[in-house]
Amino acid sequence: MEEQVSISGAGVTLEGLLVAGAAPGGVVITHPHPLFGGSMANNVVWTAASAFAARGLSVLRFNFRGVGCSSGAYGGGEEEAKDVAAALEFLKSRTAGPYYLVGYSFGAFVAGRALLAGLDLDGAIFIAPPIAFMEMGFLPQVPGLKLIAVGDQDELCPLKSLEALFAEARTKPVIKVIEHTDHFFGGAEDKLLQILREFSL
Repeated sequence: MEEQVSISGAGVTLEGLLVAGAAPGGVVITHPHPLFGGSMANNVVWTAASAFAARGLSVLRFNFRGVGCSSGAYGGGEEEAKDVAAALEFLKSRTAGPYYLVGYSFGAFVAGRALLAGLDLDGAIFIAPPIAFMEMGFLPQVPGLKLIAVGDQDELCPLKSLEALFAEARTKPVIKVIEHTDHFFGGAEDKLLQILREFSL
């Protein structure tokens, strides 16, 4: 059962949905680009939330500033990184650790920036980071990045470009590829759900 929650952020109030888990540990999930209709109601965000709730973890998904009932306006990614930090602080007030961050598309871009800025977490999972759409050369430096899930037909996260990005990285995340799937995972939600439920955190 999801609880509607209000999160105090940096000059904004964010709306969120929280599932209280039976086990310790929690996950913050970030959504795709606000200027292209992204919100916490997205199919991939919902799939990720379902996967981690099924694992007994507490799960918090929320709307970035300017989306839905969250106050404020789009902040180019920089301000949204502050939203991620606020969401994590809220989650910490509701459950014990460990804490994880799951970012999809633009949400992965923002999550990566937040982690590079020093956000303290136990691990991160990115779904379809949009490396062909946004500047994400920093991806191999993101601390705690454990898994990247991507479709083999994703034009915004081309598999060859993703693999090249990590070619010389000292530490590499596991890359799970879903066949016959593009950036939006339409019809592939069950496959993504399985990956997220089975991956060892």
